Amino acid sequence: MTVVVGVDVGGSGLRVQCRYADGPGPVLAGTGARVGTAGIDVAALAADTRSLLADAGVTEPDVVVWGMRGLLFLADRAEVLAQVHAELGASRTVVTSDAVTSLVGAIGGLRPGAVVAAGTGAVAFGSDFADHWNRVDGWGHVLGDRGSAAWLGLEGLSAALRARDGVPGGSPDLLAAGEARFGPVDGWPRRVMTTADAPHALASFAPDVAAAAAADPVAADLCARAGRALAESLLAAASGLAAPVLTGTGGLLRAAPVAEALHERLREVGQVLQPATGSALDGALAIGAHVAETGTAPEHPAYLLAR
Repeated sequence: MTVVVGVDVGGSGLRVQCRYADGPGPVLAGTGARVGTAGIDVAALAADTRSLLADAGVTEPDVVVWGMRGLLFLADRAEVLAQVHAELGASRTVVTSDAVTSLVGAIGGLRPGAVVAAGTGAVAFGSDFADHWNRVDGWGHVLGDRGSAAWLGLEGLSAALRARDGVPGGSPDLLAAGEARFGPVDGWPRRVMTTADAPHALASFAPDVAAAAAADPVAADLCARAGRALAESLLAAASGLAAPVLTGTGGLLRAAPVAEALHERLREVGQVLQPATGSALDGALAIGAHVAETGTAPEHPAYLLAR
């Protein structure tokens, strides 16, 4: 019986799922990526995964697809492949960026497509799994993450402070909302600039900006700019792809004024945003099923390695 294992390694958790001939098993959960001075502790993650699989009665899987956040910048990709292959003992092992598994899960298979993930941060990725592998943004809240919740929260607080300072472009409504969430403005810089959770703190203000958009033109403009920025990243990620499926994921897309602006920008260029069909873990399992069925895996030196 063929056993395919999908692994999704994120900052907040490790998720593992097996797919058997008669269907998928339960999702198993463990501790997420631990980052030290040497990068992500892959050995610990692989050991945790091996333990979870052993508890499920799986010791020699046929295919393992290891999707990991931070693969591009926080790990040696070839070393990750070697460690995972040795620890989990699969016949075939694939190590890939979570950008790839998120795309495959969102569009439901290995076909041309692009996805924009709009959460605390923002990144878009598009591929045909052959010649084009396009990553757009994901540079963090200081340098990029255009249109993300952190970006929208930061812009909202900036507009609030313009109201406080009495200069053009300010929003008294956002000033009141900011004080309700973060307290007096004198404490804002420390709260959203110097703490380890600064991006999350900024992102926590995004729902306030979205809520204010119905009555506040400044907030409405910020939401429209966020949606259009996400659309531009998605379109850039789809560049060069033949008839791509376009989709989006992330909590910010539940904010109506942001989503409406994204859809409007796509309509301007004759594109439509399709609903996402699955998660990064679903994508890992889909890649694994492809490997099990065909004996081959798409490969890219940065995004997807196999052995």
